Amino acid sequence: MALLKRGLSGEPVKVLQAKLGIDADGKFGPGTEEALKAYQKAHGLSADGIAGPDTFAALGLPELILLTQGSKGETVKKLQTALGIAADGAYGPGTAKAVEAFQQKNGLEADGMAGPVTLAKIDAFDGMFTPEAVAKSQAAPGTVAAGAAPAEASASAAPKKSIWQSITEFFS
Repeated sequence: MALLKRGLSGEPVKVLQAKLGIDADGKFGPGTEEALKAYQKAHGLSADGIAGPDTFAALGLPELILLTQGSKGETVKKLQTALGIAADGAYGPGTAKAVEAFQQKNGLEADGMAGPVTLAKIDAFDGMFTPEAVAKSQAAPGTVAAGAAPAEASASAAPKKSIWQSITEFFS
């Protein structure tokens, strides 16, 4: 599951922290957890301090949405409805199989996970997964911030991978 919670670090945590308006150090500690809980409570979400697909959607961070087996919520239900399968909001083996079939049919990497590249091809998510959001969902090793000097930018010309591959655990 692509969730952000206390103890994780990496680029997705920095993106979340910046959106929450707190220091973006990339480490999900107590301050990030409290800011997230406050946001979730204020926006009618489950205030558990864990950021998942529904929280990312509410925050306007579609680039962080990655639905995999074990994901739950309204975003999963929306995907299931769009795929014409039972919409229980729980991403299990049947949903993964339906996503894989959709990916094969649409010339995408058929891995059974629904991230921005796959979701951008589904009409139910029109407007949410723009080309910019899809691009933000990928990060080359050593990615630099937008507006970096050209010499710095060329260092990040390596093949792009999911931003989620930058996630690690840290111990406080």
